[in-house]
Amino acid sequence: MTTTPSADNVVLRRARTSDIKGIRSLVAPLAERRVLVSKEAVTYYESVQEFVVAERDGILVGCGALHVMWEDLAEIRTLAVTDALLGTGLGGRILEALVADARELGVRRLFCLTFEVPFFTRHGFAPIEGQAVSAEVYAELLRSYDEGVAEFLDLERVKPNTLGNTRMLRTLE
Repeated sequence: MTTTPSADNVVLRRARTSDIKGIRSLVAPLAERRVLVSKEAVTYYESVQEFVVAERDGILVGCGALHVMWEDLAEIRTLAVTDALLGTGLGGRILEALVADARELGVRRLFCLTFEVPFFTRHGFAPIEGQAVSAEVYAELLRSYDEGVAEFLDLERVKPNTLGNTRMLRTLE
């Protein structure tokens, strides 16, 4: 008899600094496959408050981050689930927790850069072409040092890291 993995007994919560090693462990295999971008530990510590983690029996089994980019715009970043729980709905639960955070912050639009187009489409995202912000906001965002913002702006300098990814957007109601 084969048991199907399930996301039962998984608790979603805000990340803590002590979770960074676990987050990096979740991201590492995906970064090796070039599905997610590899980041330095300091980057995760600097953004720990953006993360929601999924924990089961004291072990991190998923994570995701919400990075606010502008007044009404945020990016879903670093959404990862351990291979054993892929297809159980855990990624969707993490994503919806981040959507709830976005609503609470007053964000109306969510961006992601992803290979997982069917997953994000099921959750209300649609592929976009061109810019999703006005020329004035674009000019302001150009001042950001954040690589994710550069990816959102589709700047040439980040193209090698984003080839094959689809730029997607979801408008919240």
